[in-house]
Amino acid sequence: MKELKLGTLYYEISRHNPPALTIQPGETVSVETEDAFSGHIRKDGDVQDTERMPYANPQSGPIYVEGAEGGDALAIHIERIEARLGLAVTMVTGAGRLGEYLGMDIAKETRICPVKDEKVWWSPQLGIPYAPMIGTIGTAPAMGAPTTMPPGPHGGNMDIKEVTEGNTLYLPVYVPGALLHLGDVHAAQGDGELCGVAMEMAATVTIKVDLVKDKAMDRPRIRSPQEMMAVATGSPMELSVARAYADLILWMEEEYGLPRWQGYNLCTQVGTTSVGYYGVGTVAAKIRSEYVEAAAAQG
Repeated sequence: MKELKLGTLYYEISRHNPPALTIQPGETVSVETEDAFSGHIRKDGDVQDTERMPYANPQSGPIYVEGAEGGDALAIHIERIEARLGLAVTMVTGAGRLGEYLGMDIAKETRICPVKDEKVWWSPQLGIPYAPMIGTIGTAPAMGAPTTMPPGPHGGNMDIKEVTEGNTLYLPVYVPGALLHLGDVHAAQGDGELCGVAMEMAATVTIKVDLVKDKAMDRPRIRSPQEMMAVATGSPMELSVARAYADLILWMEEEYGLPRWQGYNLCTQVGTTSVGYYGVGTVAAKIRSEYVEAAAAQG
């Protein structure tokens, strides 16, 4: 297994960022990442130095995958996500769209939350289940250099909780080597990530990266042992829901031969959704694989 220790951090997912590590398809790599606050907040009283570092969601990497080229896809098997420092940080940074209903007089407070015993301790009395996920992960686009704030077809700041241990994330490849960036790990997050900040933590992420040749895809996909999921982003959110479900239905047709209108009806009955940061409308449309297999088997 190769290791990528914490080094230069990037705030753009760019083809111009020099590779920090080169791997062969099928290799496993352990990657150290920094939290969304660039490591500025470690204890009570710390504040983020936004003058020195005004950006968020720093990325480790990029990782160059030998043989990857435009029109391929990466299959990123997420094996393990560990709290590198044994703590997570959360806060309310703004009222967002809820301010219309909750008011704008925000009680700003930072919580330093120990991560131990498979829980994230929001307070000494309240332990939230440890459910680690990668908030931001993406491949470098062929044009432009998106910051680490928006999600998009390349992945990016999706904040989808299913990008987690035991699942496989599929990302499009646009440039030679793919140039995979990752960071912004969360120890826990609910649907919508309402205040824009989850349980942010520095992490060590272990992934196995496979290369799928000639597998062009428009947007990210995720597979768990039980489900297949398609991810889309945009506002208003109903457009993302429609796009994600359409991608999922076409994937069901492509892989299982299930006619799209049958898949459309099946998703109406048993499809579910997961929501990333609600403010940008990131959605994963999901369906259990067993339902798709059974429907396709009927011929």
